[in-house]
Amino acid sequence: MPADLNGYWKMISNDNFEEYLKALDVNVAIRKIATLLKPDKDIVHDGDHIIIKTLSTFKNYNMDFYVGKEFEEDLSGVDDRKCMTTITWEGDKLVCVQKGEIEGRGWTHWVDGDELHLELRAAGVVCKQIFKKT
Repeated sequence: MPADLNGYWKMISNDNFEEYLKALDVNVAIRKIATLLKPDKDIVHDGDHIIIKTLSTFKNYNMDFYVGKEFEEDLSGVDDRKCMTTITWEGDKLVCVQKGEIEGRGWTHWVDGDELHLELRAAGVVCKQIFKKT
């Protein structure tokens, strides 16, 4: 049974984020700003339709998708790339695979108690973020 991701989540930890941004070839100025941010996640989860809003004082990023359906993702708000993205459930984890210029790019979301975990992957680098439900 897939996890219920609905809710508003505040970041409480962000490990190895700058290395992840380097793996995405994000320029140093943007990396320095991004590592200072503590973005929130606002998630609406209705069956196979999920909207994940990543909200910060610098940039917001909205992801609106249907689980299991590949789509072209415009990452201009992140690293100015486009990729073909597929998101599926693997048990109670939501797993994203982003096919494009960066090998091994994607992420995994899962819930543990009142915490939302996010593992970001790119070019062998892993960043781990944890959010607390408000």
